[in-house]
Amino acid sequence: MNTLRIGLVSISDRASSGVYQDKGIPALQAWLAQALTTPFVIETRLIPDEQPLIEQTLCELVDEMGCHLVLTTGGTGPARRDVTPDATLAVADREMPGFGEQMRQISLRFVPTAILSRQVGVIRKQALILNLPGQPKSIKETLEGLKQESGETIVPGIFASVPYCIQLLDGPYVETDPQVVAAFRPKSAIRDIKS
Repeated sequence: MNTLRIGLVSISDRASSGVYQDKGIPALQAWLAQALTTPFVIETRLIPDEQPLIEQTLCELVDEMGCHLVLTTGGTGPARRDVTPDATLAVADREMPGFGEQMRQISLRFVPTAILSRQVGVIRKQALILNLPGQPKSIKETLEGLKQESGETIVPGIFASVPYCIQLLDGPYVETDPQVVAAFRPKSAIRDIKS
């Protein structure tokens, strides 16, 4: 059985130097534990905003650790030290622009400055790499999307498409808890795991 491997990278000068506690990785770990019903293993990295180091970390997680999904948090704005998207694009085989577009759509519902976000989604070898926002609340909104009080989805979160993308990259079949986020696949790609 091909176990789902997820890399989590928090990119922050201050958190990596111990000035404050990193909140990105714990938020991602907690969300994944709720959202995924498929067994998975996590590799975590906390690093400063240094483009060569970010590139090296992403390559290590994909090429050496065999991650199917790498989620980064932090460093996606217009500030000079925000180089996460640049590093991500530098190691990419292909860009997946829909992910960045959808992340900004979700964030624009809350703040006009979401337009300043440079988050990208890319594919490197067998892995999908996604740049997420830095704030735990924004991470959750981006992954899950926005729902009305009734539970009806207003704006789909990006994670609904992640399991099928991993499947198309010949990765493991990933299932989610539909109460958190319902994975979407075409009918022809749905497998009955129980049988």
